[in-house]
Amino acid sequence: MTGRPSSAPARARRRDRRVYTRSHPVLFALLAATRHRPVTRVGGAVLVHGTEPYRQALTRIPLDRTAAGTTGGAARELSTGGTLFDQEGTGHRATRRAVADGLGTAGVERLRPVWRDVLTRRLTPLATGRDVDLVPLARELAGATVRALLGAVGDPEGIAVAAAGAAAAAVRDHLPGPRPPGTARAAAAATARLEALLAPPSGGATEPALHAMLAVAAVNTTVAALPRAAAWCADAGLWDQAADDRLRPALVDELLRVTAPSPLLPRVAAADARLDGCPVRAGDRLILVARYAARAHDQPPDARRPAPAAVAQLVFGAGSHACPGARLARAQLDDTLAALAPHRPTVVRARVDRDAALPGWRTLTVRPADTHRPPENR
Repeated sequence: MTGRPSSAPARARRRDRRVYTRSHPVLFALLAATRHRPVTRVGGAVLVHGTEPYRQALTRIPLDRTAAGTTGGAARELSTGGTLFDQEGTGHRATRRAVADGLGTAGVERLRPVWRDVLTRRLTPLATGRDVDLVPLARELAGATVRALLGAVGDPEGIAVAAAGAAAAAVRDHLPGPRPPGTARAAAAATARLEALLAPPSGGATEPALHAMLAVAAVNTTVAALPRAAAWCADAGLWDQAADDRLRPALVDELLRVTAPSPLLPRVAAADARLDGCPVRAGDRLILVARYAARAHDQPPDARRPAPAAVAQLVFGAGSHACPGARLARAQLDDTLAALAPHRPTVVRARVDRDAALPGWRTLTVRPADTHRPPENR
């Protein structure tokens, strides 16, 4: 056992909770107020918090993949359609297979040297007692990985910044509430900039809309997840588990569960159904809250006592709606923890990114444990 103080997980949770309360305060308050019921109707929206109803919503209820306010709807607005996120039937399955091939075991191993190079270079200052901001590290890591995955030539950080901008511009399509004027135009312009950075060097055949949406998903979840996971390790005293090759895979799953990089999934029902006794009508907006379904709010991460795999997996969806990038996300976080663990870093400065599409840090600066200077937490 690690002998961690009982207050350590609570301290880690308090810090992590700030990424919700300071970036999306109204939405988080609504979700927190309704989380005690597995399924709650609020007007034309159905909030799904419970573990089993969440799974059933993704696996048993027909979903309208092109409705406004959903991921697929946003994809269709930003392109001419035909992306992974808005296709139906055989087209959807064929695209998923193509993406899965690139993100399978062989594909991930092909990409691994790319992000390991970023980790080695960006974390070198820790060896000499200097601070490192993990947010730009995560941004470069994500951009370099996407560039290698898609065979693009754009600057990695430029790709990451453009992907973040496209996601932020389109976020109103995913969250409840009115959309400000000009949102669609801003999102389309941001996506066009991203597509230009992702163009292949030869100018040959490409799928710009699909590539842009993959980049948006990969970059924003990575930049949200990696710094938050490191902060959890630092605050909750989990570096011993991160340093243990036998425990680290379970810790990776646990950290992805509690950070829930995509904390909610907006969907629209395509047929009448029932969830935990609550009637769902065709056309109802479903707000699937991964954070609560995966018990991120009340079960802290612990590789020695992990949540059931079926629960942890929910942050990546379920059934045919499971995220094909789960293997990549786990591999990147595993390598990041392995690189950080020898330094046992502590968090000395943390600022929430209030403009990002996903809850995360604008700055998350860490310092090796044997360096004694006062923290600058905000």
